[in-house]
Amino acid sequence: MPVARYFMFVGGALLALLFLIDAYSPSQAVIASHAAPAIDRNVVRIRSDQKLPERVVYDTSLPTIVPPAPKVRVAAAPQPPVAIDPTAQARVRNTFAQFVPVDVKKPEPQVQRKRKVARIRANPPIRLAQQQHFGFFGNNTW
Repeated sequence: MPVARYFMFVGGALLALLFLIDAYSPSQAVIASHAAPAIDRNVVRIRSDQKLPERVVYDTSLPTIVPPAPKVRVAAAPQPPVAIDPTAQARVRNTFAQFVPVDVKKPEPQVQRKRKVARIRANPPIRLAQQQHFGFFGNNTW
């Protein structure tokens, strides 16, 4: 909470200084507008030495040119000879003709290893000094 309190006080002080300076300093816009002669700011003309490129005009009244269709004939694939419907026994034979047997390996039994037992030490744990934690509630040390 000390950081929030710091920002609150410093921010409030800076804002108060800003209002005080605004109240006691003369407005620069008012002084400048009375001192300068009246200028007609409605029309502003700017001339440049650089010339733009010529305009490109597209004539859309002409018809679109369509390229002629290519005169390529696609050869028809030769039709395979029509086979007589094989019997069920012939289909099964053809299926097994493409069968490739897979070598089945027997899993080897795994050898169990002996486990090591950890020894319990009798030494007490070491405690280290720690800094005090700053919290939001009740730890006002500033």
